[in-house]
Amino acid sequence: QMQLVESGGGLVQPGGSLRLSCAASGLTLDYYAIGWFRQAPGKEREGVSCSSGGSTNYVDSVKGRFTVSRDFAKNTVYLQMNSLKPEDTAVYYCAVDPTCLGLKTMSPLVWGRGTQVTVSP
Repeated sequence: QMQLVESGGGLVQPGGSLRLSCAASGLTLDYYAIGWFRQAPGKEREGVSCSSGGSTNYVDSVKGRFTVSRDFAKNTVYLQMNSLKPEDTAVYYCAVDPTCLGLKTMSPLVWGRGTQVTVSP
């Protein structure tokens, strides 16, 4: 069974940092495009990043602050979030699909269950 499990969320002050993890089981992340998404209260889910073929694209609002990395041995992807702002508050999800184009459809092969990130003084 293919599964993604996010962790690392929490409460952080503005300007702080968090690192989210997305651990995969039942699939090998190397073979897929990997996306991070977020959904703030009352808002639609939005794409944060998509990694495929060794490169990562980020939504403009997080460029320069968020960085995706991978640990191939652990079959895990990370989202390092720095200089966090209150508007980054959301549930963060990872997802995989064969392509980033497929992730944009918001109907990926697998969704994680999400982890809450709250940025507040």
